[in-house]
Amino acid sequence: MRIAMIGAGYVGLVSGACLADFGHSVVCIDREPEKVASLNAGRMPIYEPGLDALVAENVRQGRLAFHTALPEAVAEADAVFIAVGTPSRRGDGFADLSFVFDAAREIAGALSGFTVVVTKSTVPVGTGDEVERIIREANPGADVSVASNPEFLREGAAIADFKRPDRIVVGTGDARAEAVMREVYRPLYLNQAPILVTDRRTAELTKYAANAFLAAKITFINEIADLCEQVGADVQQVARGIGLDKRIGPKFLHAGPGYGGSCFPKDTLALVKTAQDAGTPLRLVETVVAVNEQRKRAMARKVIKACGGSVRGKTIALLGLTFKPDTDDMRDAPSLAIVAGLQDAGAKVRAYDPEGMDHARALMPAVDYAENAYACAEGADALVIVTEWNAFRALDLDRLRRTMSSGSAPVLVDLRNIYDPASAARYGFTYCGVGRSKENAAVSAS
Repeated sequence: MRIAMIGAGYVGLVSGACLADFGHSVVCIDREPEKVASLNAGRMPIYEPGLDALVAENVRQGRLAFHTALPEAVAEADAVFIAVGTPSRRGDGFADLSFVFDAAREIAGALSGFTVVVTKSTVPVGTGDEVERIIREANPGADVSVASNPEFLREGAAIADFKRPDRIVVGTGDARAEAVMREVYRPLYLNQAPILVTDRRTAELTKYAANAFLAAKITFINEIADLCEQVGADVQQVARGIGLDKRIGPKFLHAGPGYGGSCFPKDTLALVKTAQDAGTPLRLVETVVAVNEQRKRAMARKVIKACGGSVRGKTIALLGLTFKPDTDDMRDAPSLAIVAGLQDAGAKVRAYDPEGMDHARALMPAVDYAENAYACAEGADALVIVTEWNAFRALDLDRLRRTMSSGSAPVLVDLRNIYDPASAARYGFTYCGVGRSKENAAVSAS
């Protein structure tokens, strides 16, 4: 199959590289000449484990190419995927579809022969209708079918998710378009990846509904964690107890500082706005959005409380800045609100992240950045684990304790519950976790 991927951002780049690895001929189109030049030179604009090697191999094999010019790639394509950004629109929070519609207009003028135009970007219900209207208005004679094919990629595991998906959702009512899409994903038949074919609007809503449900699970367990701290229960055991129920499942039940990233925040907000416009407000999702935003700032207050009620003049070390491990994505990361809250309270903040510091510097210029975890902790009054990178899971606690402030027992605020409170106490830390009883969550060196 000949495929044109419009947009070489996170979704477009990963999807294009994986489709090329299946054996398809893929051209990724991006408006930014600098990005295209970097990609052609083998430099990735994002951090995603394994992506650089995957791109390099498929470029070497001649199955993957990067260009700025759209017409030729679209004219030769059997399927054209729109994989451009849909950020939250400033003012009302609705998805900004301007990039999608601009791509549709440009695609319309380059179509040749029967082509399936596929919306890969996460878009509100009805976007495919507008994309089709734009194309047919711009090119009435085009032999085109517009389909929806939402992505379900997790940052940090995107390649595996694309190649071994739980499901492939295709929204189309056109038999010819369905045949093309089945051929695109035919290499996954051996993995028995189910293809769910629906109408276009159902496919669009499925993506939003999935992300909203997962965001609700995260927010639910975070609120249960708060209750655990007050009544003397352990949220990790509660999560295990309910997660063993096959109707619930164990995933997305890890208490922490709240969700962030490029998907959940903007998608839940866009779904809320879509439902309000449709006259059927989603009160549950509205609450999830509100509670999650409040939680991020509350984590700064949690650190302040663990430090005795004041951090003025103190040095607070943060380990992890990205919204999750194995990515350099800082979008809506909890660390942004935590740092702001600590700085507002008079703290000096030092931070380290294995991949996210270049992006973090632009967003938080007043933070001191360290070269590793131990340098970050040097002389600090408190150490806060914000992101559960593997590199932070087996730190030398004795070395950390010795490098931190020589005053009273330094504070370890573990917002991901990756350390045992009793072990931390043995090394001289005052430990504070998330959703653990007061007896376990504030074990002191005494």
